[in-house]
Parts: sequence; C-alpha cells; structure tokens
Amino acid sequence: MHIVQVGMEYDVLKENNRIANSNYRLLKENGIRTIELMGSIGSGKTSLIIKLAERMRSKGLRVYAIAGDVTGDDDQRRMRGSGLEAISCNTGHECHLDANLVRKSLEKIDLDKYDVVFIENVGNLVCPADFPLGADYRAVVISTTEGDDMVRKHHDIFLHSDVAILNKMDIADAVGVDPEVIMSDYRKLTGGLKAMYGCSVKTEEGVDEIVSALGF
Repeated sequence: MHIVQVGMEYDVLKENNRIANSNYRLLKENGIRTIELMGSIGSGKTSLIIKLAERMRSKGLRVYAIAGDVTGDDDQRRMRGSGLEAISCNTGHECHLDANLVRKSLEKIDLDKYDVVFIENVGNLVCPADFPLGADYRAVVISTTEGDDMVRKHHDIFLHSDVAILNKMDIADAVGVDPEVIMSDYRKLTGGLKAMYGCSVKTEEGVDEIVSALGF
C-alpha cells in the first residue's frame, strides 16, 4: 500500500509539472511575466501584490492578478478595489493552488491585454512548495509577526522560491523579533545565493527595492 501511495504522488507531481511547463510557455508566447507569491495567512501577500501592482502600473505596465483561496473572493475584491484587475481561484478543499487550476484561470483572461500576472497562492507555508504553477518568479512572503523561526521551520518553501520577502518590518520591535535572525537563517539555508528583502507594506519601505529585484 505504501508503494502505491508513493507512485500515485509521483504521478500527481509529474502531471502538475507538465501543466506548469505548458502554462509557462503560454505566458511567454503572450509576452507576460508572472510572479507567484506564497506565504502564510496574514503575511501580507494581498497587500504586497496591490502595492507592487501600483508601482508597475505607474510604469505603464498592464497588470492582472489571480487570487488563490480555499473559498471566497475577499482577496479578489480587495485587489479590484485598488484598481487592480483580478480573478478569484478557489481550491475547494486543497491547501495549495496547482498548475491545472491556474491554467483554468488563464483561460478566462484575455492575455493579449496584460504584461504582468501575479498569482497569489493559498495561505500556507508547506503545500505550495511542491507544486510549481508556471511562473517566472516564485516569491515567499513571511512577516515579523510570525516569529524569528520561520526559515528554520519551513526549509522547503524557501528552497523552492527564487525570492524571499520579510514583511511588517515596521513592527518588528513591537512583536519582539529581530529581523537579522531571520535573514541570517535564510543566508545559511541558501548559502547566500538568494536574497531576502525586508519591507513594510504599510509604510511602503522596501517596496521599490522588491520591484527592482523582480526586474521591473
């Protein structure tokens, strides 16, 4: 029974990767750059997407977002309220988006109209790691309110991302967290080959640096 379970898991991951590659090709054919944001509930993914999109739109880029959640459309409505065009993508019972769900969302979008697509994954630091979606960049967002042990507890999500972002730097002292501990853990884990950017969506500190790091 254990062998069958491993085999089924392999097949699921293999099929997801096949569709993710297809998504990537589709987006490239339409000249779209894509950023996936992963992170816990409350880390600030939605707010960060809104701020990054504002910066990009000010540069004349046409931006769209796919808001991933188990249920509901709260994030989509927040994005639209900011002027960012968005679609909601619900997983039902799953703790992560998969490439097929993203493909179905892409089929509802007129890709000719956009330059950048954000994909906001479900609030989770475990499940999304193994399921690439076809994005150019995978970014993981954590916040100082989650404690200084996030990197030590969740190696996979950081190793499967291209960029890490530490949000809510403005309240680090108030919650008793030293950001340097988190950043040091990240440097040790990645061998210093990847960057972690500190920011505060509330004060907008570090937002422009993240836009530059993503190549915009």
